[in-house]
Amino acid sequence: MTFAATILTLYPEMFPGPLGVSLAGRALEQGKWSCEAVQLRDFATDKHRTVDDTPAGGGAGMVLKPDVLSRALDHAIGSRPDAPVLAMTPRGRPITQARIRQIASGGGVTILCGRFEGFDERIFEAYPQIEQVSLADIVLSGGEPAALAILDACIRLLPGVMGAPDSGAEESFEEGLLEYPHYTRPQEWEGRTIPEVLRSGDHAKIAAWRKQRSEDDTRLRRPDLWERHRDVRDQPASGARHEQKDQGT
Repeated sequence: MTFAATILTLYPEMFPGPLGVSLAGRALEQGKWSCEAVQLRDFATDKHRTVDDTPAGGGAGMVLKPDVLSRALDHAIGSRPDAPVLAMTPRGRPITQARIRQIASGGGVTILCGRFEGFDERIFEAYPQIEQVSLADIVLSGGEPAALAILDACIRLLPGVMGAPDSGAEESFEEGLLEYPHYTRPQEWEGRTIPEVLRSGDHAKIAAWRKQRSEDDTRLRRPDLWERHRDVRDQPASGARHEQKDQGT
């Protein structure tokens, strides 16, 4: 099955962009995914192909018009009604690796790229299925770079795109943790050596070391991730205690 990406944008020439090379580019050539970049201006009705207007209430910048966005969305949703629709906006919820895996396991995605001051809020009221998504706590000049990043994250998970079947399993965020550090030859470089455990050949010790480093690095670098991981890890035990209490044991 081909993973179909539809991007609603003012700059369709940005796609596939970097996704036309390396793993994603080969997968595109092999038909593992497809890319349709749709020009939002094609859905404007005036001779100037206007897609934006001044903010109600005053202020700087321009706002993407809901009538133009609606026609573009109807076109995309009509073509692929089952595809999730993401709107790239810094006001959205940060996307997670878990959500990326869900999207990649489906038949495709539609991504609406913001520009200027963003979207007229009424578009989200009219289309409640739209997921407002943020890449990170940063503001970009438009949603296109974020859309490229999300598509790249999805494409690399498609069957046959990465070399080894488990290439995507032991990575940062897959288990709610940062990935453990990596080393390769030469064994010694500028007085620094590969940790002895990684040269031991003892797979159990190596796995334990990697798990410990993953937990330690997450706790130090991303305390927010560590708290969520700890909550999830402790939840079954907590649930079991509640069940025992309910049964009077």
